[in-house]
Amino acid sequence: MKVTDDLLERVTEKVRKIRALTVKYAQETGGGHFGGSLSQIEILAVLYGAVLKIDSKNPKWPGRDYFILSKGHGCASFGPVLAVHGFMDESLLATFNKFGAPFGMHTSLKMAGVEHPTGSLGHGLSVGLGIALAMKLDGKPNRVFVLQGDGEIEEGQVWEAAASSCKYKLDNLTDIVDKNNLQIDGFIEKIMSMEPIDKKFEAFNWYVMKINGHDMKEILTALEEAKKIKK
Repeated sequence: MKVTDDLLERVTEKVRKIRALTVKYAQETGGGHFGGSLSQIEILAVLYGAVLKIDSKNPKWPGRDYFILSKGHGCASFGPVLAVHGFMDESLLATFNKFGAPFGMHTSLKMAGVEHPTGSLGHGLSVGLGIALAMKLDGKPNRVFVLQGDGEIEEGQVWEAAASSCKYKLDNLTDIVDKNNLQIDGFIEKIMSMEPIDKKFEAFNWYVMKINGHDMKEILTALEEAKKIKK
């Protein structure tokens, strides 16, 4: 996909709307994980607005790309992303975190467009690995994208999945780490720094790109480049 000014402006407009909806409903309904929700908005807007092959009218379309929000606590902005892109009615956002509502503080299969519930951190890359491996074995072109947090990658299972992904040469799997330097207990470097994150993934033979996660052009360019990597 060619990165044009028109495309970037359309995605930027969606970012503005998603951010406004996230703050509005999280504030009106009693809060949420603001840091992790706000730090991922540009990434999600680019994925859903320009990269993923999806059909909001048919969320289980067999030809779709898969997205796993491994940092499930970022659901406060993921709901607005899904609403803006037609997966759910915007009126459902007002039910955020209410008892019995599909739109909660963590992802739920009750939400159209959610592939896997991710309240427990560290599992998303393993789930994405399984889907990507299945697609590869079946000879299907579907791609899988996973979004993790930098606090989440303290989990050991993440690195087991990273190693397995390379063993099976899953060039249809893209993992994104949202490095916002925070987790629920405080600053990452004071709890358990995972730096250098890029070198750790490279040690597992991943192709790594470091970008500004709030720059839509950099995000889109990197995700398009990722599609060209072959193993």
